[in-house]
Amino acid sequence: MKVLIAGAGIGGLTTALRLHHEGIDCAVYEQADQIRELGVGINLLPQAVAELAELGLLEELADAGIRTHELIYAHRLGAEISRMPCGTAAGFTMPQISVHRGRLQGLLYRAVEARLGAGTVRTGRRLTEFDQDGDGVCAVFGGESVLGEVLVGADGIHSAVRETFFPAEGPPRWNGVMLWRGVTDWPEFGTGRSEIIAGGLLKLVIYPIAAGRMPGTKLTNWAMCITSGDAGGPPPVRQEWAKLANPADLRQYFDHFHVPDVDHRELILATEQIFEFPMCDRDPAPYWTRHRVTLLGDAAHPMYPMGSNGAGQAILDARSLADHLARHADPASALRAYELERLPATSEVVLRNRVGGPEQVIDVVEDLAPDGFDRLEDVVDPARLEEIVAEYLSLSGANRAR
Repeated sequence: MKVLIAGAGIGGLTTALRLHHEGIDCAVYEQADQIRELGVGINLLPQAVAELAELGLLEELADAGIRTHELIYAHRLGAEISRMPCGTAAGFTMPQISVHRGRLQGLLYRAVEARLGAGTVRTGRRLTEFDQDGDGVCAVFGGESVLGEVLVGADGIHSAVRETFFPAEGPPRWNGVMLWRGVTDWPEFGTGRSEIIAGGLLKLVIYPIAAGRMPGTKLTNWAMCITSGDAGGPPPVRQEWAKLANPADLRQYFDHFHVPDVDHRELILATEQIFEFPMCDRDPAPYWTRHRVTLLGDAAHPMYPMGSNGAGQAILDARSLADHLARHADPASALRAYELERLPATSEVVLRNRVGGPEQVIDVVEDLAPDGFDRLEDVVDPARLEEIVAEYLSLSGANRAR
């Protein structure tokens, strides 16, 4: 069997490694001219780390990132809402790892080229069309016709494969929130492996993703989420990892936050490149698969970046897809089984992320105490907040890593 993968992002590259692990031949076609380590920080929850560990990548992944120790939810004015252990500190068998998205992609790319052979990832090959019959798929990448038994559309939120399935779907759905993001070396805070999510309607996220250049520093990721438009319409700019922003646009929001452990103003102003990213998703699709062609990752279930689940769910997709292709003699049956397993699960995550995912806990508190609080118990029952987080962890597949 030969599987053609459109897209060399985290989902597509993990799929290639997982297929190779199952003894299934594949090739990856990427529209960009080269694999560049773009983006900022992401979090891989233990269930996603477990999949990469099974592929023998845990040591490299841990060296590239930070084993996150704790997550602190805080009111925008600094009062702590909850402090939760992460990864192995929370009883998981695998760590939670915060890492630069581009470094993770680079790590996966090098593993694919080393294990599957140089040239497995073919760049400058945009998918323009495909056709299929009972025997296989013919896909055209960069003007070249390629034959295979299966085509996997791992080509992102602007997926050409998904557009072929749903030509009337239109652009991604914007929730009116602009996400500004950046990374820079910064003095350690908290445990040196702490993540802070502060705010409510407007959010500030800060966490380390790698060792810094100087002792006592970490390469630190930050993100600021600001409502700047009306929800439901198309985004003001295209979703791209490398869309640069004007730092002056952020200054008006600095005073909205107070984070005791970090001077967020100086952190942001020290960042050389700031990227803007409209927070978009799509409605859950009615199906992902047509016979021998299917969707994976952001092509299948683009979601708001809540709860650290975007890349992680793509990694879980890759495992499921490879497992079913290995078990079924008929590729079309394998893809149907994959869809049956993964589409309902990811649809629930997409919809839950629309109402804040686990970060709903800080929304609840700000709604009840917009000007801050002295005692959390006077605002809300902490047990209710714990329930919100626990329900989300169960929904997103966290129990797989316990």
